[in-house]
Amino acid sequence: MISVHGLTKVFPGGVRALDSLDLEIGEGEFFALLGPSGCGKTTLLRTIAGLETPTSGSVVIGGTDVTALPPGRRDVAMVFQDYALFPHMDVTDNIAYPLRIRKVPRARRRARAAEVADRLSLTELLGRRPGQLSGGQQQRVALARAIACHPRAFLFDEPLSNLDARLRLEARTFLKRLQDELGVTTVFVTHDQGEALALAHRIAVMDAGRVAQVGTPAEVFHRPATTFVASFIGSTPMNLLPGRMGDGALHVAGAVLPVPGDPPGGEAGRGAGDGGDGGEIVYGVRPEYTDLSTTRRDDGFAGEVAVLENLGTATLVTLEGPGHLVQAVVPEGREPALGTTAWAVPRPGRALLYRDDVLVGRA
Repeated sequence: MISVHGLTKVFPGGVRALDSLDLEIGEGEFFALLGPSGCGKTTLLRTIAGLETPTSGSVVIGGTDVTALPPGRRDVAMVFQDYALFPHMDVTDNIAYPLRIRKVPRARRRARAAEVADRLSLTELLGRRPGQLSGGQQQRVALARAIACHPRAFLFDEPLSNLDARLRLEARTFLKRLQDELGVTTVFVTHDQGEALALAHRIAVMDAGRVAQVGTPAEVFHRPATTFVASFIGSTPMNLLPGRMGDGALHVAGAVLPVPGDPPGGEAGRGAGDGGDGGEIVYGVRPEYTDLSTTRRDDGFAGEVAVLENLGTATLVTLEGPGHLVQAVVPEGREPALGTTAWAVPRPGRALLYRDDVLVGRA
């Protein structure tokens, strides 16, 4: 397990990269740190690795407090975004380098390098230098170097970001299978929510040095805890529309919607069932769970078709209404023409209600 408690990192100039952060990562878990640039995810990874010293707080790996230990004594292996291979060494020596630092005899470390290289289909490349390798091959060499020393944990800092789209998909599948096979605790930093959803057992969504939500991919996708998480997770952002509760209904973007009968916590519908005013809310529904109708619907959000975006097997339709934009995903061939008036109709039970940017129920 990897645990961080009260972790704070303040850089010179008062920049607070981590803010009293607590996190538990289970043994053998593939755990993703997800968030936009500047949210603190790489700083957290580097602090776990020992490359950054925390201002306060602690890091515990496998039950041992390693906060004051140098990187070499933490028994973790890090794969950097740029792979950080030695250009003057061939593949064999790059893979074997951590073992060389540990003073493993040359014959043993070269045998170990050959064994790991065979596992990652690098045998034919052992005599080449990094400059003679493609991006995907360099990535596999960096992974082989990490695997060679049998670490307690892998720390990956956006290792797929330098690959083209096709290689990234192939590498994603390869990485998932490799981690499942090895069973080593893995912390994976990415700003790509698609990677996090596809690879991780659990995800921590970070914002401004703090954890906004921790959960399985299904949990953070279907029940984002805050409007920040809702807007960040998903290949198409969630529709987030301001609304009001009153007169026994939800009033959102010109539509009148039923109030949920018993939302979690009872907060969302408070004051609305008796005709009172339940206050301001934010109504969230994903485009994938929003149907499109070209006939009038009182339970839909009206607008003019402003943008059509081809997604391959579907089309993302953007409706522009008075003071709001709403998106819906429709099957290919069923998209309306530009300029058409249409209604975006949320599917029952698929919408979420937020108050003060925090999830309070389902609609």
